Amino acid sequence: MGLLHSAGGQLTPNAEDAEILVVNTCSFIDSAKQESVNTILEMARHKQSHGGRAQRLIVAGCLVERYRDEIRKNIPEVDAVVGTGELEAILAAAGLVPKPVPATGSPFNIFPQGSSPSSQSLAARAQSSVRQHSHPEADSAQLAIEQNALAQPTVASRPEGDLRQQQGRFSRDAWDGTTAALPEYLYSDETPRILATPRASAYIKIAEGCDHPCSFCIIPQLRGKFRSRRLSSIVAEAEKLIAQGVREITLIGQDTTCYGEDLGLTDGLAQLLEALAVLPNLRWLRFLYTYPNKVTTRLLETMARHDNIARYLDVPLQHASASVLKRMKRGGNAKIFLELIEKARRIVPGIVIRTSFIVGFPGETEEDYKELESFIRAARIDWLGVFTYSDEEGAKAFELDTALKVPERTIQARRRKLMKLQQKISAKAKAEWVGREIDLLVEGESEETELLWEGRTLQHAPEIDGKVFINDFGPHEELVPGTFYRAEITESHDYDVVARIIE
Repeated sequence: MGLLHSAGGQLTPNAEDAEILVVNTCSFIDSAKQESVNTILEMARHKQSHGGRAQRLIVAGCLVERYRDEIRKNIPEVDAVVGTGELEAILAAAGLVPKPVPATGSPFNIFPQGSSPSSQSLAARAQSSVRQHSHPEADSAQLAIEQNALAQPTVASRPEGDLRQQQGRFSRDAWDGTTAALPEYLYSDETPRILATPRASAYIKIAEGCDHPCSFCIIPQLRGKFRSRRLSSIVAEAEKLIAQGVREITLIGQDTTCYGEDLGLTDGLAQLLEALAVLPNLRWLRFLYTYPNKVTTRLLETMARHDNIARYLDVPLQHASASVLKRMKRGGNAKIFLELIEKARRIVPGIVIRTSFIVGFPGETEEDYKELESFIRAARIDWLGVFTYSDEEGAKAFELDTALKVPERTIQARRRKLMKLQQKISAKAKAEWVGREIDLLVEGESEETELLWEGRTLQHAPEIDGKVFINDFGPHEELVPGTFYRAEITESHDYDVVARIIE
C-alpha cells in the first residue's frame, strides 16, 4: 500500500472507485484459501461489470506462491500476480512508476483518522484498491515482476535454516508453477508504508520467513527462510511512527523469539525490546508469536524491567501431549509447558498468557485429547484459541497414514468442549478484574452497539483478545479515539469486561 501510494496511487477502500484492484491473499489453511479465492472471484466479477471503473486486477501474497499458474489459467480476469518475495514489483503490475522521496520527507504516510481500511467492511479489508493518477504502459508488467524476483539480493540465514533447507524443508517441487527461488524480500525503514490501523497503534514486522519443521505448516515454503531486519532499521521505523502520533507498537514475525540469530545476536528480541522501550513517547510495546523453547530468562527479565513493555506472552503451544507434539515436530510436553508458564509468572508478576492449540491432528487419541484438557485446567491461560486441524497439501502431516486422520465430527466436538472449558476459566479470571483501575486505550464506538464504546488495556493485543466496553464516560462529555484514559472495571463477562472512565 505504501509503495502504491508513494508512486502516485490514491488508495480507496471502495472497489467502485478503483481503477486497479489488489487482492492480498492467504494460503495457510483451507478456510483462508477459500476466503482469498472468493474475494478474487468477487473482484473479477466487479472488473467485468459495466458500472465498475476497474481496469486491472492484481493478486498478491501467499496464494500466489502456492497456486501461481492455476490463478493465471483459471481466472483470466487477473492481469498480474505478485508473490510474497516480489512486493516491489507491485508497481510494475499496477502500471505505476516510482517517484523519488524528497530528501526532507518521510516515506511513511498515514490515512486520515477514521478512513483506514480497518474501519471498513470485510470485503474492503480483504483488498486494497487503487485509483490511478496516471496510466503508464504496463504490457510487460509480469515479466518485470519475474525479473525483479530474480534480482533480489541474498540475505543472511540461520544455520538451522540452512540445515533444514538441505533436508528439504523448503521444497516446493510438487507445487505446479511455483518459482524455484524462495522469497527473500525484507522491507526496511526506508520502504514506504501506510498506517492502516487506528492512528495510535502500529505493527512493525521485525523478521520474515520461518525455519521450524512443524509438520502441519507450509509457511516456510510460502515465505522462505527466517531472516531478520537490522535492529537499527526497526528502531528508525519506530521513531518515525512515534513522531507521527503512534503510541502503541506491536512487533510481529513468524517467530519473534528467533529475531537476530541470523545476524549473530544472542537474545536478539530482548536486545531489540531494550532499544525500543527507552524511546520517548512510546506508551505501549508488545511482541507476538513466540516459540516455547526460545522464551529465555533474559527476555522475561526485560519484560519485567520496563513498564511500557506489555506483560503479555503469546506462545502458541499447539498441544500438550508429548506424542502429538512429536508428530507435529514441535517437541515439548505438558510438564515442560507448565514449568515455562510458572517461570514467566514468577519473573513477570501479573503477566498475561495467550496460546493456541490444534485439535484433531492425525493420530490424536482420546487419551491425547484428555491430556490437553487437563493441561488447560492446570495452566489457567488468560487468552486461548483452539483451531481444528487442516490437512494441507505440502505439509508433512498431509503425508501421514490416512488411518491416523481424525474424523471431522470428532475434531469439531473436541474443539467445542475445549472452548466451553476455557469459557469457564476465563469467566472466573475476568471476575477478578472487577474493581481494578486500568490504563485504557479508547478505540471508539463499539461495533456491537452505539450505546457502548470500546477500548483495550495493555493486556489486550489488538484484534485478537477480549474487549473492554465503556458505558460511563465519567467526567467527559465525549471521548477521543486513540487516547489513553484511566478507568475502573465495573463488571465482567466470559471474555469481556465493562469499565467507567475516571480520569
